Amino acid sequence: MRRALPAARLRLRHLLGLRTRLVVAFTLVAALTAAATGSLTFREARTGVLQQSQDTVIKLLRDKVDGLSVVISLPAEQEDLKDFADEVASADPTRSWRVLVAYGELRATSTPNDPFPELTPALREAVSSRTATVFQRVRSGDHTALVVGMPVIYDKADGASAFASGVQVYMTVPQTTEAAYVDALVDAAERATVPALALAVLLALLAARGVLRPVRALRHATRSIAEGKLDTRLAVHGSDELADLSRTFNETAAALEESVAELRGMEARARRFAADVSHELRTPLAAMAAVTDVLDEDADRLDPDTATAVRLISQETVKLARLVDDLMEISRFDAGAAVAHLDEIDLAESLRRTLAARAWTDRVETDLPPPDVLRGRVDPRRLDVVVANLVGNALRHGARPVRLRLRERQDASGRREGRIAVIEVLDSGTGIPATVLPHVFERFYKSDAARTRTEGSGLGLAIAAENVRVHGGAVRAANRPEGGAVFTVEIPLRPDGPWSEEGRP
Repeated sequence: MRRALPAARLRLRHLLGLRTRLVVAFTLVAALTAAATGSLTFREARTGVLQQSQDTVIKLLRDKVDGLSVVISLPAEQEDLKDFADEVASADPTRSWRVLVAYGELRATSTPNDPFPELTPALREAVSSRTATVFQRVRSGDHTALVVGMPVIYDKADGASAFASGVQVYMTVPQTTEAAYVDALVDAAERATVPALALAVLLALLAARGVLRPVRALRHATRSIAEGKLDTRLAVHGSDELADLSRTFNETAAALEESVAELRGMEARARRFAADVSHELRTPLAAMAAVTDVLDEDADRLDPDTATAVRLISQETVKLARLVDDLMEISRFDAGAAVAHLDEIDLAESLRRTLAARAWTDRVETDLPPPDVLRGRVDPRRLDVVVANLVGNALRHGARPVRLRLRERQDASGRREGRIAVIEVLDSGTGIPATVLPHVFERFYKSDAARTRTEGSGLGLAIAAENVRVHGGAVRAANRPEGGAVFTVEIPLRPDGPWSEEGRP
């Protein structure tokens, strides 16, 4: 289940990635553009088709009515109106016109008993009040019809103003042909939408590919930089924003490489200086130690002030010698020259010898396996250094009782190669302040709250941690709930092979 969750997050992240967003954006833009363009085109085309049909019908009707107006006599009779309606209807070659002629209360239609439902009161009132042609589109059933109304106008022969005859002509024609044209336009627009969207998706994929290629290259280059490959550079193509980003990355990487090279040089020089100084101090310190040993033997025969001075010099010489030894050890770790010389030993017996060699047997409680129960291949000297530093630190900075525990556990694999020796050093003091815990294994780190002026060099825990890492293990510090600090060392017990840590695991 825990593995499925990250996989689901990765899939969701991929689905919501930049490629998907670009494709969706292009598709939406294309769809909106196609819809807007299609809507405008459809409206204009529909208006044009209907306008052309309307103008044609009105012109044909007007010409026919003007030609027939001279033959109708007034006052008109029912038969005259019927003939007039038939003549007007005959002007349409498709015979789709339906004509209504009205004169006063008289009405006649080209189609017998035609109720002419398309004629609205508003249209009839407009024809009665004007001398111009009036038209209206009305929906009748499932189709649209064009209704045209016009009065019959007489012109006086003497050039006087025209006057209305009182005869009104109405004509309706179904616009089925125009509707077919409009439907054809809609079908064409729908058929064109799918290829347009497909083309938009294709263009979106191509654009996403062009945008994502430098982004992927930047991601890989960033990972390479994070892995320490500071000579990584990007190929720069073009002069757009992505090219500017690539150039900026290259400039940043070059500056970082230069800074890191300079820092590494400074660090190497500092390490070499510490190693050289430590090496040069060993010879005079050896001579000083020999002299202080002689003085210590004669201190009881000296006057009290001189004896105190001699003993102080002897103590500080011992501290200085220990500091030089620690610096030499750290220098070997930094230079990668520290090698683990493994030997098959009884770990519990090795820990007992460490305590006995420093007269700590009575000061430290132990919880160790019986002899020959827990054996493994470790470096005895380095194991001794690790335990001595941790126990000495607990005795100096913690409180008694101090306990030393040793046990074995298996890693998650459960194989014989997964045996791990766990060493714990516990004290009963006040513990380590939370602000100090992250730094306890740093070199020369001393906290005012945790360490006062003592004989320690500030390198003991750092040297212990380095020796654990030489074995491929780990060390950590924590506070116990019941009070006091606990240092835990985990060292893998490899059953086969000699191995060394020229470069640590």
